[in-house]
Amino acid sequence: MSDDQSLETDEAPISDDVLERTTDRSDADAVAIADALVVLHSTLIGRHAELEREHDYATVDGTRAYRVPEAVWDDLHEEFEFDEAVESAHTEQARLAFTDAVDVDERFADDERGIVVGIDTAEEF
Repeated sequence: MSDDQSLETDEAPISDDVLERTTDRSDADAVAIADALVVLHSTLIGRHAELEREHDYATVDGTRAYRVPEAVWDDLHEEFEFDEAVESAHTEQARLAFTDAVDVDERFADDERGIVVGIDTAEEF
């Protein structure tokens, strides 16, 4: 667990700062968002190889951030029916990772979103 993660988000690669900002912008509470992030992360671990093959990514501090089209999130929303705040948290965390990464284009197009996966966990599978 990194220094900027609490027990609420330690199983998902979303920092407390991102969770707090996401909660401030959402009607959902932090616990509900954190719970959804953990559930989604366990699914994304299983899709790590597919995401890596099909989308641009950056790796920073044990987290792989993917730049994905909106359609990927449309499918995830349909599958899981969670609050938009989960997508918002992932996209913000991915943008931060792309900004911190070296030798990658940090820009996201208007129709692109982000997904983050803890690669130390994902690569165990």
